[in-house]
Amino acid sequence: MSGRGARPRAHRLAGSLLALATGLVVAATGCSTADADHGEVVVTTNILGDITRNIIGDQAEVTVLMRPNADPHSFGISAREAALVERAGLLVHNGLGLEEGMLRHVAAAEESGVPVVSAGDHADPIDYTSDESRGEPDPHFWTDPVRVVAVVEEITDRVVEHVDGVDEEAVRANADAYRAELEALHEEMAERFAEIPVDRRQLVTNHHVFGYLAERYDFEVVGAVIPSGTTLASPSASDLESLAGAVRDAGVPAIFADSSQPDRLAQVLADHAGLDVAVVPLFSESLSAEGEGAETYLDMMRANTDSISQGLLGQL
Repeated sequence: MSGRGARPRAHRLAGSLLALATGLVVAATGCSTADADHGEVVVTTNILGDITRNIIGDQAEVTVLMRPNADPHSFGISAREAALVERAGLLVHNGLGLEEGMLRHVAAAEESGVPVVSAGDHADPIDYTSDESRGEPDPHFWTDPVRVVAVVEEITDRVVEHVDGVDEEAVRANADAYRAELEALHEEMAERFAEIPVDRRQLVTNHHVFGYLAERYDFEVVGAVIPSGTTLASPSASDLESLAGAVRDAGVPAIFADSSQPDRLAQVLADHAGLDVAVVPLFSESLSAEGEGAETYLDMMRANTDSISQGLLGQL
């Protein structure tokens, strides 16, 4: 009798284990889906973060990974933020090689099925013209607000398509209002830069970042202290000597250095050129912290327009 009772107990035990295993498989399978937050938008850079927030408004949560005054070429994220990227309902990144420390996280998000917007791909990108980076795509499209309009249209469409719970009408109304602000910004910049004589429209920066602005508003990029599109490169003595000669020949009155980077190299060049050249900080690759003058993309572009105009007109 004990033998007959053992078999049913064994069957019950096997059945329980099978049910437990099945439950664990179902739970594990559902976990990846449940962990995905299809109502949250994650953005890499703070410039794109501000643009995206203007589009979304209060329709969804937007998490921006890059801190104010950070360098988009080198900023990194925590393990918690990396996990957030892979669970996002939509990931917006600059692309074109800008976020060098984020490339593997973007790739991992794409592999896990997260919808990804590579903003630069929709901005009619141009190539660098410097010898160091010639032929490579220039990721700094945001220095041209007209190109940002095209990016706004792409982000808007992808938000409506992929982010759960948003009101399409509200999102598109936000985008239309922001587009009007961008168009007004472009008109302001064009009017302000028109005050600069053609022979003074020459830019020297700490690295190649204003190619789009130069193309849109008819500036000549004389050169950069770091002859590259990334701040992670370093100039050689011959680079500095060559640029110093160009600065002397052009009579450039100002060198523009990114506010997130020390201006030491630009100052060295000013000294090396043997000229009285002002070193003017710009908010070229990052928004600032509150109260520092470039809290939003629109603020940043207006501040830079003022600084470039005053620097090239000798009004500093």
